[in-house]
Amino acid sequence: METREAIENRRSIRIFQPRKVHKDLIAKIIDSARWAPSSGNIQNWQFLIVEDKGRKLQISEAALGQTFIALSPVNIIVCVDNANMEMYYGKRGTDMYSYQNSAAAIQNMLLTAHSLGLGSCWVGAFDEDALKRILKIPDDIVPVAIISVGYPSEQPPTPSRRNLDVLIYSEEWGKT
Repeated sequence: METREAIENRRSIRIFQPRKVHKDLIAKIIDSARWAPSSGNIQNWQFLIVEDKGRKLQISEAALGQTFIALSPVNIIVCVDNANMEMYYGKRGTDMYSYQNSAAAIQNMLLTAHSLGLGSCWVGAFDEDALKRILKIPDDIVPVAIISVGYPSEQPPTPSRRNLDVLIYSEEWGKT
């Protein structure tokens, strides 16, 4: 699959087949994340794989009742460790670079899942404290996303996109 094709055809999937995802495929998805760019090559991301039905139900509840999370075969919790980010980049490192790093890793994961015939959904709406309690995530680690992964049982339509002429300025803000 070509990169542009993967970017344009990937969709957020919220309905999955009740079919197990082989660990080798999950490893490929996470391996693609570690190749994402990161500030100072710090690679401050960590990944927690959750397949247990009871835990997925708890995560779903912590994610404001998003029930598809409990029904997806696998959830990958993307976390960041800000210790080195703060040491090298201060507040900007922990408040911005850290999340930019994880977003790049997540995009790699979503595109890789799609290229492997899997569906995925990036979830950012959740109670962080509840998620940390459920998964025993240490205080100094920040969960930033839940990525639900599985074989898709839906084909969502292509969403509309804003035209380039309203997104791009030339040389200075507001100048086209």
